[in-house]
Amino acid sequence: MTNSLEDLAEADVILLTGTNTIENHPVIAQMMKTAVLSGKTRLIVADPRDISMARYATVRLRPRPGTDVAWLNGMANVILSEGLADERFIERRTEGFDAWRESVERYAPAVVERLTGIRPADLRKAARLYASADAAAIYYAMGITQHSTGTDNVKAVANLAMVTGNIGRPGTGVNPLRGQNNVQGACDMGALPDFYPGYQRVSDEAARAKFSKAWGATLPGTPGLTVTEMMDAAGGGAVTAMYVIGENPVMTEPDASHAAGALEKLEFLVVQDIFLTETGRLADVVLPGAASVEKEGTFTNTERKVQRSARALEAPGEARTDADIIFDVAARMGSPMPRLSASGLMDEIASLTPSYAGIKYSRLAHGGIRWPCPDTRHRGTRILHAREFARGRGKFHPVEFIEPAEMPDEEYPLVLTTGRMLYHFHTGSMSHRSAALEEYVPEGWAELNPRDARRLGISEGMPITVTSRRGSTRTHARLTPRSPQGVVFMSFHFGAEAVNRLTNPALDREGKIPEFKVCAVRVEPGASG
Repeated sequence: MTNSLEDLAEADVILLTGTNTIENHPVIAQMMKTAVLSGKTRLIVADPRDISMARYATVRLRPRPGTDVAWLNGMANVILSEGLADERFIERRTEGFDAWRESVERYAPAVVERLTGIRPADLRKAARLYASADAAAIYYAMGITQHSTGTDNVKAVANLAMVTGNIGRPGTGVNPLRGQNNVQGACDMGALPDFYPGYQRVSDEAARAKFSKAWGATLPGTPGLTVTEMMDAAGGGAVTAMYVIGENPVMTEPDASHAAGALEKLEFLVVQDIFLTETGRLADVVLPGAASVEKEGTFTNTERKVQRSARALEAPGEARTDADIIFDVAARMGSPMPRLSASGLMDEIASLTPSYAGIKYSRLAHGGIRWPCPDTRHRGTRILHAREFARGRGKFHPVEFIEPAEMPDEEYPLVLTTGRMLYHFHTGSMSHRSAALEEYVPEGWAELNPRDARRLGISEGMPITVTSRRGSTRTHARLTPRSPQGVVFMSFHFGAEAVNRLTNPALDREGKIPEFKVCAVRVEPGASG
């Protein structure tokens, strides 16, 4: 996030897209609702489904799934054509404006309506509201990124913020909401195939030399594979061993049956986790890890705040901290490393990662610190890009609308989109062990528009089979106008109704993120298959 959560209340307008915030980020949703109900903040919600946050919205847009670039460019088209751009900000802080402006001229409201289904009057209303605010913020989540055009979607969001000057001030910004705790921290620490900690590229010779010296190893200069690419490589025999820590790809990967088959082909699979997951059941060796409340360390949350976590419980049985396990595995493989404490690990991070340079473990005892924090006198950074962008000038990127990788046809006439629900978390390896949550929501369902259901001869609660080109899953129907006609929604929390058997592994060409949010399916009465 470019901005902190505390200045959310300073936004005059919030554009919320690709996030079912009440169910996925309920604490942040409460902050948004408080701001709207105070009378200060107005809300624009753009989502194919009629999500709960929409009831608080001044403007509601319901684009066809996978058409985000079109409507974002359409908002920019209205802003430019009606003279609502922040020309001073554009002149002083950005580059590439003329080429981008030419590209969005093709996205007049009538064109956008044909592509997205959004009425021109609603698009204009949203654009005027966002551009006319003194401070407007964009919040988004995986409904924007989990597409074969996810990188283009994010660029279109950034273009919209820059053309209106809504960057670098309280109540503004481009603010992605992370999908799990410490996803931000994991990325910050280099859990990406092309970066060392602090987003220092593996292809950068100086960065590679620095980390090679610190870690006593010769590091490669070519990026590795993303998780989805690893599954393809394992299935083809190019990857023969895998060490999985705190992840459950049998449930989370698109075309999950392919992922499970790829893992089964490995010569050796190690899974390190706090519970025996679906992936763990395929492992040759399972290493029991300690849960977050059973170890010392830090988390970095969605607003870049590094926070210290204290041990509250002893780990049960043979469970050990992830760090202790990794220290021992490294030693047994002939590459011993210093057995550092949580404080010592933080010191190493600070020594190698400029954005964390001033974050000491002892400082975190008094509260969290947002990076970048360049030295120990610095209090952390509440708002990014206040004076200039990291690259100097912000660059406008022309992006064109491209249809999703898989579209409905006669055989698979409906669009499936996936997401989460309030009562379960991720693959359910923790939340399904809660008796209260299991009693309240013991199984999943497929959300169908009542018009589609009538046409298919499906009634409320009926067993159904949902099928894509990759497989089938059985569930039961929930009829609701929350999903627009032609769209089916399912969550991915339930192993018995594993929706990711259906999803498309098509990747974004730059970010390599799979297209979880759009694939073509058919729905049939009865639990066949």
